[in-house]
Amino acid sequence: MMIEDPRAALARIAGERGVSLSRLSRLIGRNAAYIQQHVTRGSPRRLDERDRETIAAFLGIEEAALGGRGPGTVAVARFDLAASAGPGGIAEIEAPRAALMLPPETLAGLGVRAADASMIRVAGDSMVPTLWPGDDILVDAGQTAVRGKGGVYVLRLDDVLMVKRVARDAGGLVVTSDNPEAPSPGEVAADRAAIIGRVVWVSRTL
Repeated sequence: MMIEDPRAALARIAGERGVSLSRLSRLIGRNAAYIQQHVTRGSPRRLDERDRETIAAFLGIEEAALGGRGPGTVAVARFDLAASAGPGGIAEIEAPRAALMLPPETLAGLGVRAADASMIRVAGDSMVPTLWPGDDILVDAGQTAVRGKGGVYVLRLDDVLMVKRVARDAGGLVVTSDNPEAPSPGEVAADRAAIIGRVVWVSRTL
């Protein structure tokens, strides 16, 4: 299941309705480039509540499609981190992006508590084809114990935040990349790695 990014949804729906982004900007009393900048540059990151309500009503859609809280939805925080599926980098937390609104049954179906859920954007190609650069991954902070064959996790290894496949063996943890051309940390002592959470879902703009 893929959830469309609100900015991508706005551009797509406006195009389907034959409505220019400059017209939407004028509709809410902004300069002609306002919505274009929101869609392409993320400035502003999130539409003002009144602007979002006006645009949603004009386009005949639910506010939730544009990042608003729909009836019976749960807000999942999204972050731009230096979480890398490539060589990685020291984690630098930026301001949260617009929350992703999910039906509670979606989280329940994944076995994730709302309090443990967060979204992180992937950078790098070492987890291709499982994860691609720009993917938003849903991380379950309630799953930090790696057992047996494990799965895909966000972890901090030697102060580097990364997304890797992690399994357990007698010597500790085995941390690998899915892309055979990318380097893998390999076997590491369990006390070197702090598991942030398991990746249980991916949101991708097609």
